[in-house]
Amino acid sequence: MKKKAAAKVKASSAKSKKTKGKALSKRRGAAAPPPPPPRPNFSEEPRFAQAVQNYEAGLKAMQEHKFERAKGFLEKVVKGASRELADRAAVHLNSCNQQLARTSTSFKTPEEHYDFAVSLMNAGNYDEARSHLEKIQKQSPKADYAVYGLAALSCLMHKPEDALRYLATAIKMNSMNRLQARNDTDFHNLADDPRFTELLYPEASEPSPMATSGSRSR
Repeated sequence: MKKKAAAKVKASSAKSKKTKGKALSKRRGAAAPPPPPPRPNFSEEPRFAQAVQNYEAGLKAMQEHKFERAKGFLEKVVKGASRELADRAAVHLNSCNQQLARTSTSFKTPEEHYDFAVSLMNAGNYDEARSHLEKIQKQSPKADYAVYGLAALSCLMHKPEDALRYLATAIKMNSMNRLQARNDTDFHNLADDPRFTELLYPEASEPSPMATSGSRSR
């Protein structure tokens, strides 16, 4: 009898352990799962990607000292949806404005300003060079050298129509620009254009007096 009672006690204790284990497992399993990560707003992702692209382009332009170009990119970021990028861009935009203010007020004469624009052209900063040449043209409408510079710059940027138009205007303003253009390597892209030849050598396209008189005598 005692053996049977002891067996019953062991069985009951084992049963209680099992039930306790089940209770503990139930309690552990009942813990609330972690909340799912917030779903991205796909409607804003393209705009954020564009803001990042403009921001990086603005920084690159600043490193190349193309402050006018950088300003355009950074202004787009400041007006964009990303507040964090907008705050960063605002700091760089302020630096661009300071640099542009310095360059616009540090030239004593239009000629000095033109020399600076030419240095930008030689460095390959065509967009910034154009901006400065256009400023000179507006501030000094009689500055034929600024128009000539725009002609050379347009040729380097592979814009032949603009180059011919500016060059024709520059020659009308000052005929010496025709002689200068004949030896200017900046116009090498127009070397095979007959319109360029006519601008530089108008006498070659005019009939000679002897040919005219000979045709009349016949």
